[in-house]
Amino acid sequence: MVKKIRISVFWAVLGVIAIIAACATVPFDQPKPTSAVIVDTADTLLGRDIALWTQANTGLSGIYPLGRGMDALGMRLALAEMAEKSLDLQYFLMKEDTAGAVFTNALLKAADRGVRVRFLLDDVFTTAPDRDFLLMNQHPNIEVRLFNPISRSGNSGLNFLTSFKQANRRMHNKSFTADNQASVVGGRNIADEYFELKDAYVFADFDVLAVGPVVNEISDSFNEFWNHSHAIPIDYVASSKQNESLENVRAEVAEELDDVYDTIYARALNSQLLQDIFAGREQLFPAQARVLSDRPDKLINEISEEHMQLARDLREVILSAESELIFISPYYVPGDSGVRLLQNLTDKGLRVVILTNSLASNNHVPVHSGYAKYRKDVINAGGELYEVRANAAHALKDDGEGPEALTLHTKLILIDRRYLFVGSLNLDPRSIDINAEMGLLIDAPELVEDMALVVEKRLATAAYRLALDDRDKLEWHANINGEEVVETKDPLTSHWLRFKAWFMKIAPESQL
Repeated sequence: MVKKIRISVFWAVLGVIAIIAACATVPFDQPKPTSAVIVDTADTLLGRDIALWTQANTGLSGIYPLGRGMDALGMRLALAEMAEKSLDLQYFLMKEDTAGAVFTNALLKAADRGVRVRFLLDDVFTTAPDRDFLLMNQHPNIEVRLFNPISRSGNSGLNFLTSFKQANRRMHNKSFTADNQASVVGGRNIADEYFELKDAYVFADFDVLAVGPVVNEISDSFNEFWNHSHAIPIDYVASSKQNESLENVRAEVAEELDDVYDTIYARALNSQLLQDIFAGREQLFPAQARVLSDRPDKLINEISEEHMQLARDLREVILSAESELIFISPYYVPGDSGVRLLQNLTDKGLRVVILTNSLASNNHVPVHSGYAKYRKDVINAGGELYEVRANAAHALKDDGEGPEALTLHTKLILIDRRYLFVGSLNLDPRSIDINAEMGLLIDAPELVEDMALVVEKRLATAAYRLALDDRDKLEWHANINGEEVVETKDPLTSHWLRFKAWFMKIAPESQL
């Protein structure tokens, strides 16, 4: 009897907590100022330099690949330093680490020069504290907004659970735009691992620098999210609104932050690639380019194909392919519909290559569990399926230095060695159905041919090709240090990791 009473009390208390959490709301309906892209930037340094290029390449955008983390960080810092009128940033997450400190300092220094900074962050996986954003937001030239935040009142976990239907829908877009003249778009978030600042492992990622007409489309997409009802000013939602002075806090941390900033900044701007681009030794690739993006309203409507704008547009492009498709995605959960699409493509005689993480290299085990059950189907449908070798980071570097551990975070599609799609999209249900995503579709045969050749090299040196033996069992084939190797279970994994992957098959595929 006592036990039943205790159980009843437990559930009653839990119910009260849930009700209290449910009462914690976010002010989505509270009025906020709107703002527009600053378009009169032709007279800026970036505007003048880029005008010379666009005059020589009428109607085309300029594209340059950013494959190395330090080059990608250096480009963003260089744009922040060169900006004269505006910086617009849109990211899925930011961490309280070296990269976060460097970005914060770069934005503050730009704002000190009079640059207007608009910083839009998704909320749930951002681990940098609200205090940092509140302090940044004090600057008269900086405004920080969180997209689709959960309430700060009470327990954040309960708030997420009790508002799950709304909180589960995330803005995954990633772009960095200076003076409406130049943008960096790709897969990187703001954290150390995305810029190769981690000593323990390499996070292989990819962005592009874009200039020219496509930047206006990137700015338009950013502006739509920035002015949306679910883009909430940080001071509307943050709970710890301490009465701190931005200048006092900056003074307190100036020495430490400037040391970090100067060290990383110097390393980033000493990138040979940046020097070659700015000196004209490396040329931008001329291209027709356009933005493919979901609309922000996708995140406040029921999941339906009607709102999957990016997926629909990209499917049309994929179906128009004539000879070859190379998909690179860290998280690949094709589902039955994806397998049918693959079969359709191979039936038409197309070569279809898929590169994704192995179990050992994947940083999200549940996603691997969702993917693993489709491996045989993908192979039987005619796809060339490859998984990253978790100890092959040295194969990506000419000098062979640094950590060996490797995780893939690159999101690319190469089409007919002519078209490139690069952006935030993973090939999984979460990206396609649930989140908002964006990227660039680029028509640049010279660039894509070069990239395809690099990918072929990486497949040979840093990946396993999966095959089926005569008993319909999976095999992993690789050439390692000149030796042909065949594995018959997920390579470089422990019994415990394989058990976790098996157990996590209980996770609903629709949420992966």
